[in-house]
Amino acid sequence: MDFQSYQAIIDFAIEKEREAAAFYEASAQAESREETRKMLLEFAGEERKHEYLLLNLDCTGECTLVTQDYRFKWIGDLKRSDLMVDIIWHPGMSYRDTLLIAMKREENSLKLYNQMLQQSETETARNIFKILCQEEARHKLGLEKLYDDYMAEMGD
Repeated sequence: MDFQSYQAIIDFAIEKEREAAAFYEASAQAESREETRKMLLEFAGEERKHEYLLLNLDCTGECTLVTQDYRFKWIGDLKRSDLMVDIIWHPGMSYRDTLLIAMKREENSLKLYNQMLQQSETETARNIFKILCQEEARHKLGLEKLYDDYMAEMGD
């Protein structure tokens, strides 16, 4: 992907975060189980936080990170979703399958932002994508832990 400005990068990322939040919100509305609905709304809230982070970047010149207190740290990866195929969400889907879809979505977002990080030509653009990569990796790890806990409860 070729972006002509920092703002184009940010606008693209904002759109991706909005798409993710909308998916989780729509899925939650169609979900009959309260536990799963609550989880999906939490996912949507996390994506809205990403959108907020991106909206608070100042890109009127040399894009600056308004969020100076952001801390980069390494996020582990259990790689559960790496071994799973994409499935399509539908209302009434099992909790396990809902987790699988969410893990794959986060994995795909992480891959996209890592690819964009590698293509970035400036330190500022790289920092933007490092933030997004870290956030998606954190979500993916959290979902993989939820999945592991659930599968352990089920005896697997």
